Amino acid sequence: MERRELLRRLAAAGALPLLPALARAAGGADDWQAEFEAARTPWKSGFATPPGDLPPTRAKVRGRFPDAVAGTLYRNGPAGHDLGGERYRHWFDGDGMVHRFVIDGADVRHQGRYVATPKRMAEVRAGRRLAEAFGTMPPGAEPPTSPDSINVANTSVLPMQGEVLALWEGGSATRLDARTMETLGVKTWRPDFAGMPFSAHPRTGPDGTVWNFGVSAAQSMLALYEIARDGTLRRATAVPVADLPMVHDFAVTERHLVFLMPPLVYDSKRKEAGASFLDAHVWRPELQMRVLVVDKKNWEQRQLLTLPAGFLFHVGNAWEEDTPGGTLIHIDYVRSENAGSVFTTNREVMRARWVKRADPHLAVATLNLRTGRATQNALALDAEFPRIDPRRVGLRHRHVVHATQTMADRPGFTAVARTNVETGRSQRYAFGRQAMVEEHIFIPDGTGPGWILGTVLDFGQQRTLLSCFAADRLAAGPVAQATLPYTLPLGLHGAFVPA
Repeated sequence: MERRELLRRLAAAGALPLLPALARAAGGADDWQAEFEAARTPWKSGFATPPGDLPPTRAKVRGRFPDAVAGTLYRNGPAGHDLGGERYRHWFDGDGMVHRFVIDGADVRHQGRYVATPKRMAEVRAGRRLAEAFGTMPPGAEPPTSPDSINVANTSVLPMQGEVLALWEGGSATRLDARTMETLGVKTWRPDFAGMPFSAHPRTGPDGTVWNFGVSAAQSMLALYEIARDGTLRRATAVPVADLPMVHDFAVTERHLVFLMPPLVYDSKRKEAGASFLDAHVWRPELQMRVLVVDKKNWEQRQLLTLPAGFLFHVGNAWEEDTPGGTLIHIDYVRSENAGSVFTTNREVMRARWVKRADPHLAVATLNLRTGRATQNALALDAEFPRIDPRRVGLRHRHVVHATQTMADRPGFTAVARTNVETGRSQRYAFGRQAMVEEHIFIPDGTGPGWILGTVLDFGQQRTLLSCFAADRLAAGPVAQATLPYTLPLGLHGAFVPA
C-alpha cells in the first residue's frame, strides 16, 4: 500500500492526531511536507527551509552600487517552515530569518541568521513543533504561556540605536546585534507592557519619532506607542476598539494616526473550539472597512469613518491638508476585495500548490474629518509591498514603489514599479516569468531622484538577486546587481542603514 493511501485510511479511522508522530517514527514526513517535497514546481524554493544559518558570502556583482546605497540592507521573513518531518500550514508561520546585505560599491556580502527566539530554541531542542502558530495548530500544541512564548520574529526589522529589532505581529520586538545578528533577547519598552504586541510596521516621521501600534485581539485592545529618536519610550497606552480586526499596518500624518480596519474580526468562540489564530477570524462585510483616526497629541480624541468592505495588508503613506470644506486625509493602500488570499493562497504555497485569489490593487482614499465622509479611488494596477521616500512619511508624496505584475499560474509578482498615486502613471521593470519580486525600498540621494533597492528570487537559475535602479529611470533596468550563489526563502520587509 502506498504511504499516502495508508495515511488517508488512518485518518478515516480516527487516527488523525497520531499521524505526525507516526510519520516521524517512520522517518517520513506529514502529508504537507511530502507534497512539498514531491512537487516539481520550481518556485517552491522560495518556501524551502534553510537547514541552518547562512554564513557570510560574497555575491557576484555586475556594475557598481551608487555611493548613496553604501550601507546595510536588513531583511526579515519566515524561513523555518518545517521541523521534524512536519510542515507548517501557512507561509506566515515559519521561524524568522534576518538577512544582512553589506553594500560597498562593487562589493556585496550576505549573511542570514535565524532569530533565536525562545520558541524556536525550545522546538529545535525537541525536534518538533511545540507551540501553535498564526495559521497552524500542531498536534499536542501547548497553550501559550505568554505572547512571546509563540513569537517567531519573522515579519520586519527596525534598526535602532546600534541594534536591529526583529518584528512580529503578536508580541515583543526581538533585539539583534546589528553586526553579528546574534539574538539578544526581547525588547521591553515598559514593565507593564512586557509581551504587549508591537506591530511589524512602525512609522518613523521626518523628526525621527517612531510611532507604532499593537493588536490584542482577544481583549479587543489597540496598543499605541510613541518612541523618541534616541529609542526611549515617550508614551504607550492601550485603548478599547469594538470588533477589533486583524490590522497589519497603519499610517501617520502630521497630526493623526490612521488605521484601516478590514471586516476580518476575531471570534473568541472559534479560538476556544481549537482554531488557529487565523481561523478564529470571521469575515463580516456588514462592518465595512472602518477607518479609525487618532489625534497624535490626544489619543483619547478618536474618530471613526467607513469605506466599502475590503481587505488589506499594507499602507503606502498618508498626508493631510486643511481646506474650506474641512481637514482632508489622503491615504494610499493595497486593497483586495476579500481576505481569501490569507486563508487560502498563503496556505497552499506551503505544499507547493497555487490557488489564485483576487489580485490586490492600489487604492487612494480621502477622509473628510469635518463631514465624516470617506471616498476612495481604485487604480487599475495590481500591487503589493508599497514603500515611499522615507523623508515623506506623513507628508504629501506622489510616488509609491511597489511590486506588480501577477501571474495566472504561480504566486508572486514579476516586476517592480514606481507609481504616481495622483495621476496613476507608472513605470516598471519586469524581471521575467521565472522571477518572484520581493519588497523594494526607496533610498534618498540628496536632492537627486534617489535609488530603488530590493531582492528578487530567480527560480529559473535558483539564485537570489539584489538589484539597484535609478528611481527616475526604473524601466532602464538595474544600474547594479548582486547575485548570490543560492536562493533565499521569500521574505517580507526590510530596512536600509547608510554607511
